[in-house]
Amino acid sequence: MKKTITLLCFVFTTINFAQVKGKVTTNNNKPLSFVSIYLENSITGTTTNDNGDYELAITKKGEHTIVYQILGFKTVKKKVDISSFPFILNVSLSEEQVALDEVLISSKENPANAIIRNAIANKAKNTDKFAQYKADFYSRGLFKVKNLPKKFLGQEIGDMGGGLDSTRTGIVYLSETISKISFQKKPKNFKEHIIASKVSGSDNGISFNQAEEVDFNFYENSFNLAESQMISPISNGAFSYYNYKLTGTFYDKNARLINKIQLLPKRKNDRVFSGFIYIVEDDWAIYGADVIVTGNQVSMPMIDTLHIKQNYNFSPKNKAWVPVTQTIDFKAGMFGFNFNGRFSAAYSNYNFSPNYTEKSFGSEILSFAENATEKDSVYWNKIRPVALTKEEVSDYKLKDSIKTVRKSKKYLDSIDSKKNKFRIMDIVSGYSYRDSYNKWSINLSSPIEDLSFNTVQGWNTSVGLSYYKTLNKKGKNFGFGTNVNYGFSDKEIRPTGYFYYKWNNTTRPILNISGGVTTAQFNAKQPISKFWNTISSVLFERNYMKIYEKAFAKVSFSQEVTNGLHMSSSLEFADRKPLFNTADYVMFPKKDVSYTSNNPQEPNNFTSSFTPHKMWSFTVGANINFGQKYLSYPNGKYNVGNKKYPSLFIGYKKNFGSGNSEWNSDVVYSQLNQRISLSNWGEFKYKAKGGVFLKKKDIPFIDYAHFNGNRLLVAPKDNYLDNFYMLPYYQLSTNDKYGELHGEYNFKGALLSKIPLLNKLNFHLVTGAKGLFTVGNKPYTEFAVGLDNIGFGKWRFLRVDFARSNFNGRNENRVVFGIKL
Repeated sequence: MKKTITLLCFVFTTINFAQVKGKVTTNNNKPLSFVSIYLENSITGTTTNDNGDYELAITKKGEHTIVYQILGFKTVKKKVDISSFPFILNVSLSEEQVALDEVLISSKENPANAIIRNAIANKAKNTDKFAQYKADFYSRGLFKVKNLPKKFLGQEIGDMGGGLDSTRTGIVYLSETISKISFQKKPKNFKEHIIASKVSGSDNGISFNQAEEVDFNFYENSFNLAESQMISPISNGAFSYYNYKLTGTFYDKNARLINKIQLLPKRKNDRVFSGFIYIVEDDWAIYGADVIVTGNQVSMPMIDTLHIKQNYNFSPKNKAWVPVTQTIDFKAGMFGFNFNGRFSAAYSNYNFSPNYTEKSFGSEILSFAENATEKDSVYWNKIRPVALTKEEVSDYKLKDSIKTVRKSKKYLDSIDSKKNKFRIMDIVSGYSYRDSYNKWSINLSSPIEDLSFNTVQGWNTSVGLSYYKTLNKKGKNFGFGTNVNYGFSDKEIRPTGYFYYKWNNTTRPILNISGGVTTAQFNAKQPISKFWNTISSVLFERNYMKIYEKAFAKVSFSQEVTNGLHMSSSLEFADRKPLFNTADYVMFPKKDVSYTSNNPQEPNNFTSSFTPHKMWSFTVGANINFGQKYLSYPNGKYNVGNKKYPSLFIGYKKNFGSGNSEWNSDVVYSQLNQRISLSNWGEFKYKAKGGVFLKKKDIPFIDYAHFNGNRLLVAPKDNYLDNFYMLPYYQLSTNDKYGELHGEYNFKGALLSKIPLLNKLNFHLVTGAKGLFTVGNKPYTEFAVGLDNIGFGKWRFLRVDFARSNFNGRNENRVVFGIKL
């Protein structure tokens, strides 16, 4: 019976795998990768893999004309008469012989400029020809590593899934997807439905190769590449960024003249491409692109180069040139890690009359078919449009064979046994004990890691013990833990504990319960970290952090109610007590400097800063992301912000139950923020905050509206929109109406790249403005100009701002340094 089933499967497979297969090489017998191969008078076919091998599915015997096409080589047509399958057909391609017409050479005007102008003028006409379509999309992602170190910062790296050889070189990531994509030009819409997804050695098979992420449309004025807006060589303002040179012309398979234009960036570090773009004469459409961009140009110094190749084919049905293949090759390296790889894509089976309706597109831009990640090798061998290389086949076989082993309890226990051993460095970094098979872990934090200083507790540290448990692959998990803090000067032990439970990764409902005794900053947004307060105190005798003690119990819950609307609420009871300085240690004492009190309102008043009291606090908030899109993966929903619209938060807080009605309060507050891409002119972002106490009363200072000031020479947070440059921490705290505005414009090299000599540094000019408006006070304002992306080579982690503030007619200047990690 088994033999019969096997025979039937073999016959079925043979029938469905009818194909033409072979190898495409150069005249020097070198393999050619990503050659487009298709039947004549169609745009659907296959491509060669990295070794030049291909498989073209043809189920009908008889005469066929097969076309082989790739940029830089002459297109070849092969007429074949197929009598049986598989049909072996090897092809050799010769390099395209480009030549310059003598008339063009002698022309007074640069002929390349005229061609580019025509391409720009005809962009709308050419893209209207495929203004809407459906298509099949295939993508493959491949990452390789060379001479990977065994350890990094003392931690073992491992074998990266088992694909490394004895020199620790090999494939660390291999994935494929088969998708159905839908596109609409006006209004602009794009969605993808993944019908099959595979990751070598992975149990869940979820590939993150997304079609929209690699939709590099050169017809757009600019498009996103590695989080940078790259300027197209045929953008409306392209002549401000590119010089062009016609390096030659040739004729395609249908006798159309193709112009090969070299791209010559005017400035090295602009967000532009070098390489070549190919333009079809008379149609003035893109025939192909072969371009390169550096890591400095996309503000990712760890990347050496990104190399993009696009091939277009002519569709007789709508007389349009449409993309059929694309490759993105990259090289990157840092900290001894050297990566290279390729993302490849193939488009096929275009339908240019999809009959979209108003309901065809929505907020969901990516989805997975049922069982998309569970397709077997028979399915993939049948549907895969680009043949695997021998290296890729070996990687799949190796990692699939060890995948089951590595999921077994015996293997996971053996790995855990090694990793769970206590090492001397765990005293600094903390210790973790894992049970990978049962998906739980226990973590013990290091007291050295949490060591800090403040004038209330003196030197203090904490030890934490936590437990974490994963319940399923869709985000269901829970955890609990405790943390014990001890101050060596005030000799107080303050324990806290917590429990949380998360139900899924779709709407992300999360319950948090916590309680204990802790020290808290008067400003709950914690404008200064323990680390920077320690530095400013111990070295400079500046104790900016002001804290009080609270014994509390709190419960909170948050969840996405519907797409774009996230709700949260909490209820807390707190017994609040003032604290006093008990330590005055400083490493380098100064005669004219001394520690201030722990009273944020009166720094020279060393008596109690407030009357001890109890308080109940209830908060509720709604975060609205207008126009939010989302990705539906098998393990959860992942939201994608829409830069066309801002995000709005509205909150309400009620303090009650203090025993003194004058201490109770109600405040409504809101926040609006947005990040706006200005294409080749950089990025502008802003954040506006405001609030109003429903009744102004003499409430505890803890419950005032506080603002994130800064008296350090460093920016305390990475997000510059969250804090001021030099505002004293509690100078303008209020129990009345207030508003604050933060704006920042990062030119991303748009200005400095145009200045000789300065453009070689690749610095980014940044300007900022901030304002704070409180009842009874004149506005507080700050203006700043700075440089971002400071460093050398791949090490660009510094930002420097010169800021000037104005309040009550007085100005203050300050230089602030920022570190990006």
